[in-house]
Amino acid sequence: MTVNEYQVTGMTCGHCEMSVREEVSEIAGVDGIQVSAKTGKLVVTSSQPIDDAAVLAAVDEAGYSAVRV
Repeated sequence: MTVNEYQVTGMTCGHCEMSVREEVSEIAGVDGIQVSAKTGKLVVTSSQPIDDAAVLAAVDEAGYSAVRV
């Protein structure tokens, strides 16, 4: 299992979390997503490596910015 962590800026509520979760869940290979507006943390788990650019693009599509940590 692969676990990637990201710091997301701009999230303030549960709706923000849902938007990020929906976009990231569309990436092929993603098995699990944990996202917290309170901490700004996004954790993506997968059975195989996921391209960081795809995750960052998905977060951007949701209207937020992220960096890998």
